[in-house]
Amino acid sequence: MKKLNELHSLDKEVSAISLFKGELGTATAIQLQQKGTLKEHISKTPALLLCITGFVTYKDETEKEINLESGDYVDITPNVKHWLYASVESQLVLLK
Repeated sequence: MKKLNELHSLDKEVSAISLFKGELGTATAIQLQQKGTLKEHISKTPALLLCITGFVTYKDETEKEINLESGDYVDITPNVKHWLYASVESQLVLLK
């Protein structure tokens, strides 16, 4: 059995590691340390961000702000700048 938190180094504020690459999509494991910020960026394709553990705030340039806890998810619109902030150490999975 594998665990998401064992994929990442504890010395990085933000870590992203490929979990799966298929013909139709990908899954990426993301870890944010407490008070970690995933800087502003865009996705060229639709995506879904799923919070596995922790507490993360998703914000985007349309002024959308969504708090994500374990089991919560948000749809990410293509070509919209967005960023994440973790209040506590958090594990997420990004599906594209």
